[in-house]
Amino acid sequence: MAEGTRSDLSSVHLTLHLTTACNMRCSYCYAPPHDGAPMSEEIGRKAMRLGSQLSGGSSCGIVFFGGEPLLRQDLIESLIEHGRDLERRQAGCFHFKITTNGVLLDDSFLEFSIRNDLLIAMSFDGVREAHDKHRHMADGRPSFDLLVERLRLLLEARPYASVLMVVNPDTAEHLSDSVSFLLDLGCRYVILSLNYAAAWGESDFRVLRRQYEKLGKAYVKWMLAGRKFYLSPIEVKLSSHINQHCFHKERCELAQRQLSVDPQGYLYPCVQFPRAGPGSSWCVGHVDAGINEEARRRLHDASEEEKPSCAGCAVKSRCNNTCGCLNWQTTGAINEVSPVLCRYEQMLMSIADNIGRTLYQARNPLFLHKHYNAGYPVLSLLDDVLEK
Repeated sequence: MAEGTRSDLSSVHLTLHLTTACNMRCSYCYAPPHDGAPMSEEIGRKAMRLGSQLSGGSSCGIVFFGGEPLLRQDLIESLIEHGRDLERRQAGCFHFKITTNGVLLDDSFLEFSIRNDLLIAMSFDGVREAHDKHRHMADGRPSFDLLVERLRLLLEARPYASVLMVVNPDTAEHLSDSVSFLLDLGCRYVILSLNYAAAWGESDFRVLRRQYEKLGKAYVKWMLAGRKFYLSPIEVKLSSHINQHCFHKERCELAQRQLSVDPQGYLYPCVQFPRAGPGSSWCVGHVDAGINEEARRRLHDASEEEKPSCAGCAVKSRCNNTCGCLNWQTTGAINEVSPVLCRYEQMLMSIADNIGRTLYQARNPLFLHKHYNAGYPVLSLLDDVLEK
C-alpha cells in the first residue's frame, strides 16, 4: 500500500492522545504526565479524516485519551462536531469514546455525551483501601471520596458506562470485594486489568488466585440469581472456550485495527508506544503522510511470530500473548511474553472454565443466553428498556 491510502485495516479505531497533562498522579501510570504540547484541532481533524479513509465504508472509532482528555473538553466537543459534519456530507462515519479519570465529569459534559452518543469509560480501582493506594490527586490527596461521587453521577446519566479497574500486588487482596462494591454501586460493565509491570511475587499470586476463586463463586451466585453484568476478563475467557472461532478474530493484532495518534500527529501501533517518540522504530507514520505500510507490516509480522515460551502450550490460542503492546511494556519486545502474563492467563482460564462448567451443567438460562446467543447484547438492552 502507498503511504496515506487504505490497506486491509477494515474498521479502524484511532486513539487520540489529546494531551500529556493530567490532574492526577497514579503511581502505576505507564505514561506519567509531562508538559508537552497539546494536540491541535488541525491534527485532530487530520487524524479523523485519515481514520475515515482507512475504514472505508465502515464506522471509524475515535477514542479520546490522555493524559486526562477532559482537560481538553473544548477540543473533544469540536472534533465530535467535525465528525458529525463529515457524516452529514457523507465523508465519514464515526463512533466516539473517552477514557477518563472522572475528576472533571459534570452534568454538562454528561448531557453532551448523551446528545452525541459518546461512550464513557472511567478508571476506578474499587473499595477505598484499593483505590486510594495508587490513585492520588496531583497534590497527593486521596481521590476515592471525590471519584465515587463522580462515578455515581456517571452511572445515573450513563448506566452502561464501563469502569476500568487496575489490580496491583498490594491491592489484590481487595479484588473480589472491589468488584462486588462496583456492581452494588450500579456498574454493569467492569473491566479488570492487571498491572503487569509491577513486581508480582509468589505470595502475591497466591492472594490473586484466592481472590479470583472467591470472585468466581460470586460470579456463579450472581448468574444463578439472574443478575446481568459484564465482567472482563472472565467473560473473555469464557468466550475463548465457547466461541473459539470468534475469539481468534478479536485477538490483538498490532498496528492493524487500532492505532494511536500522539499530540504532534505521529502514528503508533497502540496506546503505550507514543512515549517512545517519533524517532523510534515504533512510529508507523503521521497524519499528514498516512501510514508507513512497510513499518506497519514489519511490526505486525514480528508480533505474530511464534513465541518460544508458548511452544507446546495447550491454551496458547486462548491467551493474550498476541498483545504486542503488553509484551513491549513488560519485556521490551513485542514477540516476547512476560512470565507474569503467562501465569495470570493460565490461572484465569482455569477459573473461568470452572465457572462455565458449573453454569452450563446447571443449564442456567442467563449463562446460556449470554454466551450461546449472538443476539444477547441487543436483546438484553431491549429487556432493560421494557422493564422501565
